[in-house]
Formats: sequence, C-alpha cells, structure tokens
Amino acid sequence: MLVLSADQVSKYWILYGLDLPNKGSVVLLPFLNFTMVWNHAVTFGMFGGMGGAGRIVFSAIALAVAGVLLVWMARTPSKLTATCVGAITGGAIGNVMDRLRYGAVVDFIHAHAFGWSWYVFNVADSAIVCAVCVLLVQNVLAGKEQQAT
Repeated sequence: MLVLSADQVSKYWILYGLDLPNKGSVVLLPFLNFTMVWNHAVTFGMFGGMGGAGRIVFSAIALAVAGVLLVWMARTPSKLTATCVGAITGGAIGNVMDRLRYGAVVDFIHAHAFGWSWYVFNVADSAIVCAVCVLLVQNVLAGKEQQAT
C-alpha cells in the first residue's frame, strides 16, 4: 500500500502540481531531471506497437500477476519476502491505474551522467526493481546457507 500510495501521489504531483506535461523536462541535479514520458509500452518500451489494445492486454496481465503475487505474499512466512512482494504488487497496480486512467504509464525520473542516459521511469518501477533485487539477494544468500549445512 505504501508503494502504491507513493507512486500515485508522485504522479499526481508531476502531472498537476509541477505540470510536467507542459514543461517537458525540469533539471533537478546535474545527473537527474524530471522528464515527462507517456509510456504506452512495457519495460524499456517493449511491445510498444500494440496500439490501444496494449493498454488492455498489459493491464490484464499485470493484474493477473498481481493476484498471484498477493497469494505468495499471504503464504510466505518471511516478512522480508512479503514486504518485497507487496512492493512489487503495489508498483504493478500503480502502473495499471495509469494505463486505465491515462492510457499510458506516467514516467518522469530521468537519470543521466557523462553522456549516458537511463530510461525514464517512476516510483512504481523503482520499487519493483529494488524489491526484485532484494528477493534475488535473499535467494542467493539462502542458497549459500543451505550449501554450508
């Protein structure tokens, strides 16, 4: 719920408080901008050629995955796993809400340095990536622990 709330509040502020769609881009730091991008595709712009059908297809898939994740979250004995799965679910639902409300996901965080530029993303994307990384590290450490015994 925390990730979903932070994601939706940040997007609301970007759209209606900062009015980023009209500004296009705002420099925050030498390596960080708020840059308005309407993402009609999925991660890294994949499957962007689906047109209006993509909105429904991507939303349906994300909601199905979120349902599976909620079952995992309810069944896991690990609080860390439950927290990570909850963050992934909240991020996925936040992006679905954008697709249904605006027809595209609101992306606005743009990191760049030394001629290198990362894809523009949002709070939901950040939470999903960070939570997946924690789950991977947790899994690797659990595997090493099992090998030691």
